[in-house]
Amino acid sequence: MHSFPPRLIEGYRTFTSHRLPTEQSRYRELSVRGQSPEVMVIGCCDSRVSPEVIFDVGPGELFVVRNIANLVPVYQPDGGAHGVSAALEFAVQVLKVKHIVVLGHAQCGGIRAFVDKIEPLTPGDFIGRWMAMFIKPGEKVEQRPHETMQDFVTRIEKAAVFRSLENLMTFPFVKKAVEQNQLHLHGAYFGVAEGSLFVLDQAAKEFRGVRETA
Repeated sequence: MHSFPPRLIEGYRTFTSHRLPTEQSRYRELSVRGQSPEVMVIGCCDSRVSPEVIFDVGPGELFVVRNIANLVPVYQPDGGAHGVSAALEFAVQVLKVKHIVVLGHAQCGGIRAFVDKIEPLTPGDFIGRWMAMFIKPGEKVEQRPHETMQDFVTRIEKAAVFRSLENLMTFPFVKKAVEQNQLHLHGAYFGVAEGSLFVLDQAAKEFRGVRETA
């Protein structure tokens, strides 16, 4: 039997000796009062893109759900088990979050696999079926003439954010909260190599660097 990952034990010990003492009261308060984050982040499982690290937040500040390629499915009350939809329902209906941020990123493996159509990305496997919902029936995703592969992948990574924002509005409770100005939807894109953050200007339908918008 393999031992628990040593790196995690080491990290926990650092946490208890350094960070926990400064945030102990916060943890105690959260355990009694419960969580009440104002922001939900829908991000990718990619280990390089941690919302808590990128936004430098403490415990209880973000409600986070992560999946392959930060995708939100369309509203599908079909009796099946839907993890992202369940998290979304809890965030909006129970926690009453005020903001939902869809956080895309560069070098996304899910998007790259989708673009390359590599194995085992087949219609019958989990990744293939998951990524398939990114595309509407009859829609084609192809590289444009004179578009480099890098530009193509980046465009699709950003398109995934747009599609997820679009799909969010298919949920009746999200649509209602947005229309009543109780909930605001946002898109963002993280550049892994540079640590750069781009926020979606929804009016212009363009991502703008945070340094540009500051």
